[in-house]
Amino acid sequence: MSVFVNKNSRVIFQGFTGEHATFHAEDAMKIGTNVVGGVTPGKGGTTHLGLPVFDTVAEAVAATGADVSAVFVPPPFSADALMEAIDAGIKVAVTIADGVPVHDMIRLQRYRTGKDAIIVGPNTPGIITPDECKVGIMPSHIYRKGNVGIVSRSGTLNYEATEQMAALGLGISTSVGIGGDPINGTDFMTVLRAFEADPETEIVVMIGEIGGPQEVAAARWAKDTMKKPVVGFVAGLAAPSGRRMGHAGAIISNEDDTAIAKMDAMEALGLYVSRNPAHIGQTVARAMKENGIAIK
Repeated sequence: MSVFVNKNSRVIFQGFTGEHATFHAEDAMKIGTNVVGGVTPGKGGTTHLGLPVFDTVAEAVAATGADVSAVFVPPPFSADALMEAIDAGIKVAVTIADGVPVHDMIRLQRYRTGKDAIIVGPNTPGIITPDECKVGIMPSHIYRKGNVGIVSRSGTLNYEATEQMAALGLGISTSVGIGGDPINGTDFMTVLRAFEADPETEIVVMIGEIGGPQEVAAARWAKDTMKKPVVGFVAGLAAPSGRRMGHAGAIISNEDDTAIAKMDAMEALGLYVSRNPAHIGQTVARAMKENGIAIK
């Protein structure tokens, strides 16, 4: 078992014949991802990377049984692409684009209400279950199989934490980047819930940022619900108030939005907190030792 994707996932790429989708589809297939085709309107009936190309997602699903989509579509068209995927029966859609209009995401969130689909992103590195499936843009070579789940708003810090853990011999069950935009398709709490149910995941790393309440809400849910330990970190210790930092959602609007406030709250709720991004791996190793979790 894994979180959201696995070796049995049947993956298509929307925007398949574009430069970025081509590069990342090839990289995904190298680690075993079961890519079954792609969609590029107007190129239906052709082949790309030795796989069929379809004009619509519905045609791709009907012909291949696809249940996961990597959406490599420009920001102005991302929401429509996601709604097309949902309508076609895709269960997990990962949208990479940075700069999807906020009102488009509001429209999408309303549209998906009551529908059985997980939307990851936008502005995300994606999802990876090492040696099984990659749907995104993360450097797959740094991820080795293990029992640590990662959920992060930041792709860069996700990679940093992964490399620190790899140096200590720690591997990853699944890594999920929820994205750094103000409105994400999925949130920390949804991913924590999935990790808690995943038998391959024995400890979770949650990497947040300044701005918004979701890190503390997720930490509160973890305290009340989870049996697995959670290690937390919040980026933006030096961020000034009122200035947007990097990600569109990373802005301090009140005193509860600061990195210090969030990490204090996480610690008070019983999470292991790394106060320095360079110490995330060490903190995970300590939490595993204290909870009797073997290194895998």
